[in-house]
Amino acid sequence: MVSRFARVRLIFFVFVLSIGIVFLLHYYLVFRANNVAMEKETMVYIPTGASYSNVLSIFRANKILKDIRDFDRVSHHYGYEMAVKPGCYAIKPGMSNSAIVKMLKYGHQKPVRVTFTSMRTWQQLAQRIASQLEADSASLLNHFHSDTVARNRGFTPETFMAMFIPNTYEFYWNTDALGFINRMYREYNRFWNDARLQKASAIGLSPVEVAILASIVEEETNIKSEMPIIAGVYLNRLHKGIPLQADPTVKFAVGDFSLKRILTRHLSVDSPYNTYRYRGLPPGPIRIPSVFTIDAVLSAQKHSYLYFCASPDFSGRHLFARTLTEHNRNAAEYRRALNKQRIYR
Repeated sequence: MVSRFARVRLIFFVFVLSIGIVFLLHYYLVFRANNVAMEKETMVYIPTGASYSNVLSIFRANKILKDIRDFDRVSHHYGYEMAVKPGCYAIKPGMSNSAIVKMLKYGHQKPVRVTFTSMRTWQQLAQRIASQLEADSASLLNHFHSDTVARNRGFTPETFMAMFIPNTYEFYWNTDALGFINRMYREYNRFWNDARLQKASAIGLSPVEVAILASIVEEETNIKSEMPIIAGVYLNRLHKGIPLQADPTVKFAVGDFSLKRILTRHLSVDSPYNTYRYRGLPPGPIRIPSVFTIDAVLSAQKHSYLYFCASPDFSGRHLFARTLTEHNRNAAEYRRALNKQRIYR
């Protein structure tokens, strides 16, 4: 027969066991159970300088969690409220409060893919990058226009645009303007590997000069098969000391890329970018050229053409010539086509 003392011990044991089960169940529900309300991966962006209350507001506004109070309890347990880190974080279905808090506390960000293509202006680049990173366009522009930032990396303000190689890169979202520029400098040095440097040397140009010429070629045509031919024309003129007479540089000098017709008054503008008045390459790129165009210049076609003119069929293609007589005939034909279409500027 079970003694009274044994029954008391059994009751006490069952009581303690029940308390333990309740505690473990509560711990599991608060710390380990799924607390994500979303059915697919959701990116949470925590800006630089955000407080813990800001983080809670972000989660509430986006309705990411099932129970924000449990998340708050776990955050305090791990001391996250004193260790908020900015960045882009991937909240996945099935994640527990413990997993989310640890990810946020230790700054385990998900990199974002940053893409930019060939573009004409610093303003366009700043807006494009600001749409993908935390850095704002004003801060980016300030750094793009900084003489010190350019010269500290071996460029002049005029040549600085040559440092930016269009591509897709992985960044942490909270990268600031200077961080973006530093990364682009590393990518520039990686891009100009031994093979490309040897090709540049073979055509008598530096990497920056290649970028300058590529920027002109890219403004001349969007037909990729023509790019090595046009690059070859300009290299022939450079090596013979003939002015480039590149219409895109005139458009850049007058600040109007919409011009469809270059007139005498445009050719007279006094600018180092006006390659009708000044021999050689202009001081810097007239746009950020694409990787394809840079490589087209490095693989410029060897030929004897010294001139080219837009085709009068407005196909975007060009007519190439070896002599001025032949070129003048092509140019006259193109002017007649412009007049026929009543294009006077």
